[in-house]
Amino acid sequence: MKIAFIGGGNMASALIGGLLAKGTKASSLSVVEVIPEARKRLAKKKVHASTAADARTAAAEVLVFAVKPQDMRAAASSLRHAVGKKLVVSVAAGIRLADLSRWLGGHRQLVRCMPNTPALIGAGIAGLYALPGVGAAGKRRAEKILKVVGKVVWVKDEALLDPVTAVSASSPAYVFWFVEQLAAAGVALGLPQEDSMKLAKEAVLGSALLAARSKEPPSVLRERVTSRGGTTEAALRVFAEEGLAESFRRAVEAASRRGAEMGETFGKDG
Repeated sequence: MKIAFIGGGNMASALIGGLLAKGTKASSLSVVEVIPEARKRLAKKKVHASTAADARTAAAEVLVFAVKPQDMRAAASSLRHAVGKKLVVSVAAGIRLADLSRWLGGHRQLVRCMPNTPALIGAGIAGLYALPGVGAAGKRRAEKILKVVGKVVWVKDEALLDPVTAVSASSPAYVFWFVEQLAAAGVALGLPQEDSMKLAKEAVLGSALLAARSKEPPSVLRERVTSRGGTTEAALRVFAEEGLAESFRRAVEAASRRGAEMGETFGKDG
């Protein structure tokens, strides 16, 4: 499968690295990237990179648009006459397929994906949605590309990609924030900075792995840690008193709402 990436930033680099690690030949990949430093990084992987669409782009079976949302309209419009029957995969946040289709001259072989940054270490997860005209083979191709850096979840309605964005794409920032706060609390209680940060990071990592590997729901795992009258119960009581669950729900809702707003903003033609 020949794949051309439009944009060679972090997510494209993660996907390219994953594809190469899974056995895809570098000669099957190409990238259109205007930033010299990014092209140099790709050259080290022996992946062809150019400043504009070229013969390799035209020969590709799949186009992966990995540009910033505000750059998508220009990037898509420049390729509308070269897209042919190619499968087009978009990883641009907020860009709706109806708008992408319009910029590509009515092209309908479109899949929209919402990955997250743990893809950089092969531990990502992405939400995917395909237009009705995309067949099983097209979906398998899109899934194969995203699976090289993690797992995938298909949604039946494109609007659900906004909640996907809020729950998984934005959530690494929530987790990083939690690690920061947990470590800072440890320091405030007298722990050395380095030790507190190590404890916080490893606790979050271990807990996430336990939740992922356990057949029990997180609620049950939480209850097993929470002894009656113990330290954990004391902490959770404060969370409840402060309305942390409600605040967190509103935060995730705000992220989802912003995803929809980005679609409206970046989907305009002028």
